Amino acid sequence: MPDTRESAFIATIDRDELVALTRDLVRIDSVIRPETGGTERQVVRFMADWVRRELGIEPLVQEVVPGRENIIVTIDSGRQGSCLMLEGHTDVVSEGDRSTWDHDPFGAEIVDGKIYGRGSCDMKAGDAINLLIARTFAKTKQPWVGKIRLGLVCDEEGMMIGIKSFIKNGHADDVDACLVPEPEENNLCICMKGAIRAVVRVHGKMAHGAMPLAGINPNTRMAKVILAFEEFEVAEKKRCGKDPFLGLPSITFTVVQSPPPGSPAQLNVMPAEAVGYVDIRTTLAQNHDAVRERLRGIIARLAAEDPDFKADIDFIEDRPVVGISKEEPIAAISAKAYRDVMGSEPIWNGVPGATDGTFLSAWKGIPCLVNGPGNRLIPHQKNEYVEVEELYECAKIYALTASRYLAPQS
Repeated sequence: MPDTRESAFIATIDRDELVALTRDLVRIDSVIRPETGGTERQVVRFMADWVRRELGIEPLVQEVVPGRENIIVTIDSGRQGSCLMLEGHTDVVSEGDRSTWDHDPFGAEIVDGKIYGRGSCDMKAGDAINLLIARTFAKTKQPWVGKIRLGLVCDEEGMMIGIKSFIKNGHADDVDACLVPEPEENNLCICMKGAIRAVVRVHGKMAHGAMPLAGINPNTRMAKVILAFEEFEVAEKKRCGKDPFLGLPSITFTVVQSPPPGSPAQLNVMPAEAVGYVDIRTTLAQNHDAVRERLRGIIARLAAEDPDFKADIDFIEDRPVVGISKEEPIAAISAKAYRDVMGSEPIWNGVPGATDGTFLSAWKGIPCLVNGPGNRLIPHQKNEYVEVEELYECAKIYALTASRYLAPQS
């Protein structure tokens, strides 16, 4: 059970303040909207002002690309010890058609113990936890050692340019462990699926819709690619089996456009090109080089079978499978904190996608534990929510975990 010192850290987490801060963050629209120039800038301003006011620290607000910034805050105990990072992202995905929501996606309404809104669990709730834990260490009179590093970054929902910039600028160089409060129902997730992103372009020949034999239809050939990739996915699922934490691998065409953006579409015109975006998720049983080679092989086989088939595949992103053991200090300490706060055994799990922690682990070897509040099936859907009780429980687990990870050695 927590001792007097540890209990003092937990006691700094005020439930009402945590809920209010989460709601304040949800109300700030940080969807990336190229059509209007909308970015994370407003929520970054809010967080930076909060840090100045509540921590008495000037945060480093570092531009990644115009209009998109990272917030970095370091709280140093003045005593030699480990550096624990608290990571979060400030962008949220689009709310889609607002008329399909039962609650204002930026209203942060509380109904039946749930805070509703876009980003409520993914991951404004986690950001609120990170901010309050950082303040705890900035203001506490209790002894602790080492440093807390707060990294709130942009673009996690995109190409993760925020965390890549954070790492390239040296902010992860001295980090010894990282907590990532992404929505995982407070499960302790010790591994994350890998991801490969690809763009497939099928080249045809434009023709009149009434005279298709005068052209080459890229759409029917793109369909062959989609079906062939699906066959490969089925074979990989059978070969790899179901990972106990990461589940099954997948290959998903998420966007198919013909003609591609920028080319006008007409009902009576066969387009000259089709483009497809592919989201590939991998498990520990797969090798990324082998997956890429197999997909290239499928394209080559289809070309060999059809003299009019011309296509190419471009791999634009690679996020490896990463993980830690249950015995890793940050995982073991978090598990004990979970037991003490919840009075039950933690659920060990894996993240079904990648997170910013993927690059912290893959590029810098930093052990990352992902364990935040929120139903893991709710992100990116309408009526997204986070349960208030789960949010509060997570904050207490984080306070206890951090206090133990950065405890003075007796």
